[in-house]
Amino acid sequence: MTEESAYTPPAVWTWNKDSGGKFASINRPVAGPTHDATLPVGDHRFQLYSLATPNGVKATVMFEELLEAGHAGAEYDAWPIRIQDGEQFSSGYVAINPNSKIPVMVDHGHAEPRRVFESGSILVHLAETFGAFLPADGPMRTEAMNWLFWQMGSAPYLGGGFGHFYAYAPEKMEYPIDRFTMEVKRQLDVLDRRLADSEYLAGSDYTIADIATWPWYGALALGRLYDAGEFLQVQEYTHVQRWAQAIDARPAVRRGRMVNRLWGDPAEQLPERHDASDFERRTADKLDAD
Repeated sequence: MTEESAYTPPAVWTWNKDSGGKFASINRPVAGPTHDATLPVGDHRFQLYSLATPNGVKATVMFEELLEAGHAGAEYDAWPIRIQDGEQFSSGYVAINPNSKIPVMVDHGHAEPRRVFESGSILVHLAETFGAFLPADGPMRTEAMNWLFWQMGSAPYLGGGFGHFYAYAPEKMEYPIDRFTMEVKRQLDVLDRRLADSEYLAGSDYTIADIATWPWYGALALGRLYDAGEFLQVQEYTHVQRWAQAIDARPAVRRGRMVNRLWGDPAEQLPERHDASDFERRTADKLDAD
């Protein structure tokens, strides 16, 4: 960095709206709603408001895995939240998620509907509701929770750190890219060492730890995040590759990736999901053809 381009923080920070890169239009230093709007509510117990980002995919994969396992009560309505349009800042959305992030879920199966925000909380809530993908007790439950919370704490380095500076920042800067690349590769090595000794993160069984981690680190290993596969040399993490490919082949995961997807191949976009038949009838390519 040259002396002319060096940055000295001011005594008091002020918000420069032009410095936010790709997400400048929606990033702001305050919380709360920006406009009034109500959220739609479908017929099922579970109402999900989301987008098919890695965090959103965690929730939709969990729902599809529960349905695949025979839990008919896990039927759900999934409504897209267009974050680039600021829909997460509506009064209706902020009422169920004061943090204005996706995903958020409302469980109407109680006398008073329960809001469930943060993707990890959604996974735990659903796992405990249906007694699935999380052991009730014992060492494997503890290990699943270990890796779930590892993911929740680690992914911001991948998304908000590496992904932002490598793919979205207004300009490329060597220091933050190097800093977060080093950390992401360390995290991949953590996973690779664990998966060298274990089929899944918690042990021999597929759990919410895998469901939480795969949309971030599995997608990264498969070259689907930030066009960074070559840069990070993801093929070197052979145990992560084995795990990522095995989960990618699961039918529920393939469906979950489609829900609330608004980009890419139209045949793999299911903007709204209200019934299992929607995967055959209401993908974007079929809607465009109507």
